[in-house]
Amino acid sequence: MIMLVVIASILIVAVTIYQYREEGKDYHNDRLERKEEQVLQSISYALKETTYPVTAENLGHIFRDEIYKIADVQNVNFNIYDLEGNLIKSSRPSFEEDSIASCLDAKILNYLRDSGNKRYVEEKRAAGDNYQATYSYINDPKFKPIGIMSLPYFEDNTFNNKELREFLFRLGGVYLLMLISAIVLAYFISKYITRSLETISDKMYRTNLTRRNEKIYLDSPGEEIGKLVDSYNRMIDELEESAVKLARSEREQAWREMAKQVAHEIKNPLTPLRLTVQSFERKFDPNDPDIQKKVKEFSKTLVQQIDTMSNIATAFSSFADMPAQQNETLNVVNIVKLALEIFNEDFIHFIADEEEIIAKLDRTQLIRVITNLVKNAIQAVPEVESPRILVTVATEGQYVKISVADNGVGIPDDLRYRVFEPKFTTKSSGTGLGLGMVKNIVENYKGTITFTSKEGKGTVFTIKFPKQRK
Repeated sequence: MIMLVVIASILIVAVTIYQYREEGKDYHNDRLERKEEQVLQSISYALKETTYPVTAENLGHIFRDEIYKIADVQNVNFNIYDLEGNLIKSSRPSFEEDSIASCLDAKILNYLRDSGNKRYVEEKRAAGDNYQATYSYINDPKFKPIGIMSLPYFEDNTFNNKELREFLFRLGGVYLLMLISAIVLAYFISKYITRSLETISDKMYRTNLTRRNEKIYLDSPGEEIGKLVDSYNRMIDELEESAVKLARSEREQAWREMAKQVAHEIKNPLTPLRLTVQSFERKFDPNDPDIQKKVKEFSKTLVQQIDTMSNIATAFSSFADMPAQQNETLNVVNIVKLALEIFNEDFIHFIADEEEIIAKLDRTQLIRVITNLVKNAIQAVPEVESPRILVTVATEGQYVKISVADNGVGIPDDLRYRVFEPKFTTKSSGTGLGLGMVKNIVENYKGTITFTSKEGKGTVFTIKFPKQRK
């Protein structure tokens, strides 16, 4: 609507200016023709009343005084030339005659002589105004040309331009009022039209698969909006059904995978355990002098395999049932040092930017995080000539930053996206639950865990905990 008003106003202004100019042009052409006709009639009358013979040679005598009378009566100045284009007489004062052409251009003479129309109009611009001059034959009573009359005419557009400015000013005021009205009207109409669409858009923007979504209820919506709302509400119903099915399917799949993993991990120690028992049963001899030693080795093997299964059960239990967080104000630097004391490797180094960094965390879970990351780092450097593990603690704004870096084998690019999967591991032994548990703890504290790695160079795990949990 606004654009229509603006475009209409521009077009009307353009058409108005064009119309005023055309009307002015027509007015001046008509006025010049009338003046020319009146001057020619006055000249014809003078030729009839003169006592001189009406010939080309006597034009100067005939109009010696008569030319001033005609110019005064008609209120115009004009010039009289002979048929060769030479100036005979001008009605202008003598001090202005120097500016009058004493000889006509050959183009004018040729046009008058060769054209059927015995009138030539010359158009120029002079002194910033449009200038016209007409050239017509002066005929004797027998209609024989005896001279040429030149009538100069300067177009005065002062009045027209003033009228045009006043009209455009009034028109601009009207269209300004219309533009303001159109803006106000367009605003309220657009708000009315888009109110329902904004409601639908807002609901769609807040649609989330992880929670229950609200349906849209509008009072007296239009037919099209009503269909859109019905489609959206139908989509929400279908989305909730799909979400329930998906959640059930994911839970079932997760339990299947977990059951497979538990069964696989438990079967690993059961196989050597069974072989050991069968071998001992087959070779057992009560009278063997080394029977005590063999029983002791057999028992040691059984205990090792039982401990392995116990560790597997503990790992799965820890992952599936995380203990409740006990937030307490603690010095992170001291807790990290305490977690590193259980490791005897001399290539583990610790650096802290400050002696005391206070945060609200669970002491046990923080130790578990550090222990798991350091264990992974130790397992990544067994084949390195000069192994080195660096644990650092620093403050970064409102966060505590803990980094564990090693110069081990690194993580291949094609496996990086699986690092935090609960059952993923690159080691020949282990459950693959360590990093999954670490990620779970960190995210429960609204923190982040990231890593960078390069094959053959090493890996750096970085954890950020907020000092004050929101």
